Amino acid sequence: MDKKLIHEFFQKVKEYSFSIDYWDGTSNNYGECQPTFKIIFNNKIPVTKLLKDPSLALGEAYMDGVIDFEGDLQEIVEIAYKINIPFFEKKGFRRLQKFFSNDSIATSLRKQQNDIKHNYDLGNDFYELWLDETMSYSCAYFCSPEDSLLQAQLQKIDYILKKLQLRPEETLLDIGSGWGWLIIRAAQQYGVKALGITLSEEQYMKTKERIEELGLEGQVDIKLMDYRTLAESHSGKFDKVVSVGMIEHVGRANLPKYMEAVNKLLVPGGLSVLHCITGPVEITCNRWITKYIFPGGYIPSVRELVWLLPENGFHLLDAESLRLHYAKTLEHWSKNFERNLDVVRRKYDERFIKMWRLYLNSCAASFRASGLNIHQIIFSKGINNNLQMTRNYLYK
Repeated sequence: MDKKLIHEFFQKVKEYSFSIDYWDGTSNNYGECQPTFKIIFNNKIPVTKLLKDPSLALGEAYMDGVIDFEGDLQEIVEIAYKINIPFFEKKGFRRLQKFFSNDSIATSLRKQQNDIKHNYDLGNDFYELWLDETMSYSCAYFCSPEDSLLQAQLQKIDYILKKLQLRPEETLLDIGSGWGWLIIRAAQQYGVKALGITLSEEQYMKTKERIEELGLEGQVDIKLMDYRTLAESHSGKFDKVVSVGMIEHVGRANLPKYMEAVNKLLVPGGLSVLHCITGPVEITCNRWITKYIFPGGYIPSVRELVWLLPENGFHLLDAESLRLHYAKTLEHWSKNFERNLDVVRRKYDERFIKMWRLYLNSCAASFRASGLNIHQIIFSKGINNNLQMTRNYLYK
């Protein structure tokens, strides 16, 4: 990485003020006001690494101490999006990503299991440090900026359950049920019979424990199972199907298979709610995220998901963006993570801490500045004329 090129580019940036400490001991201020943050280059990053994949090169450089910062990491990432750093030029880099992408290769069940284990089986004790008491690892729903994380996560679960228009004695399937609070709350509040499936052994054991503690055996069940296996083996059908933050793990080539599975598992006229991260266009996740956080991850676009609905006889009923809700959720997670660093350090090294710090903060910034979004999509299997005609029922 050439210092002269960096200096010449940042000299053109006037609307943001920051400083850079270079590897040769020199320091420069950029912008027209007092710097609000500092980027520290302890060493050069090879240009070849940056050209090959900037997200991976910069992410690993931070994890390895090649670069560091002083100030708000979220602010730094947001500004990086806004000033259009040449290495992140979107159109050209998308072409490179598509050229090297494996999106057309379907994810096998074994790989899916290994990918899920990589992230979700780090240990329930780790996630308990920075998630809320329900252990919901997905976008919360803030009715007010002052809501606590627990309030917002319960509001998210309740909001989804309202969208499903549940009735007593109905059957509910949660594909990718996490630590199980949605299926538990559905049974408690609506009297439904609920089944959750997950590929995470840690989530499976915790959900099973919660079901037993609450005396919900026979009404709520959890299986360590893939959605494809369930669709092939399950003899009955469900009145409602929900999936929260799971479809991002199936891979682009398996998106049609996911929809086919929902079609097999849903009764005629049944409702499904799909809650997932979305992108403005079809593009693979950056390599740093897929290497260190979510191997096999793919963020679908809204048009990609909506295009699949009529292919399976589904009718789109509603789509709602919750983008800023996820930014706020990640801010809570990041603060909780930082508050518990002493505990994290007893089990993990500094590289791991930097990896998770970068993940939580860069994702919060991405939802604010990059076009990354999250949607809740409601659809029915075939035409259903017995549903609510307005959204009023959601806000009672």
